[in-house]
Amino acid sequence: MGNALRSVMAFIPSERCQRFLVGDLKEMPFDRAVDLSSRQLRRLPSPVCVFGELVKLYLSDNNLNSLPPEVQSLRKLQLLALDFNCFDELPEVVCRLTHLNILYLGNNRLYRLPRELEDLKELNTLWLETNCFTQFPQVVCELSNLKTLHLGYNQIRSLPPELGGLGELRSIWLAGNQLSVFPSVLLEMQFLAVVDVDRNKIRYFPRLSHLQGLKLVIYDHNPCVNAPVIADGARRVGRWADNSDEEEDEEDEYIPKLPGERTVELEEGQTDEG
Repeated sequence: MGNALRSVMAFIPSERCQRFLVGDLKEMPFDRAVDLSSRQLRRLPSPVCVFGELVKLYLSDNNLNSLPPEVQSLRKLQLLALDFNCFDELPEVVCRLTHLNILYLGNNRLYRLPRELEDLKELNTLWLETNCFTQFPQVVCELSNLKTLHLGYNQIRSLPPELGGLGELRSIWLAGNQLSVFPSVLLEMQFLAVVDVDRNKIRYFPRLSHLQGLKLVIYDHNPCVNAPVIADGARRVGRWADNSDEEEDEEDEYIPKLPGERTVELEEGQTDEG
């Protein structure tokens, strides 16, 4: 009954109904974080936008498809979670939050990203998994500080050569796409630590042993005729990988956490960065 009641209350704009959905938001939380996940929200409560010192805002698992212009007043926001919502397009107001480090956009209906996303110069982690991209969003290649990119479970067939310009990129997750050949641009990215191309359509893997920074390559569930050759010390997950149980335990360090585990891991990382 709780979720059903929330769904009904979400349609009623009265102050009393909004307090029922989000609680009392009269004062800035001590930790400068607001979590409004799983509240059946259809619009962002206006009191949130007055917290100019807010650092983290979780809006996951709601029914949002837009954000009000007032969101741009959250100038110090570093983490924004919009995953598991109903966004067809990323609201441009998000691109004005220039201190964002981490942006979750997974499990929406996105098929493109606005050019203004390039203004997020401090963004280092971007989650775009399980959306509707048929082409790699080119503007991502302008995010010079990006370290982690999740683009799994879309319909992407190739990667642009411009991706090689992201010298800070360390991990790229591309599982569940439509790649038929291993992207040549990845062969030029010496500092990549993690490459995930699980569940694609790759038939042949080139040698990856020259990628000295590579720690983990996941290539399982491809119709491949060979395993990628990797440098000593790197790990493989896939057919012919011949990993021991001990090696698989070490790989867990690099494999993404489930949504419930993810927040804790990244919050700790965020604390280290300030």
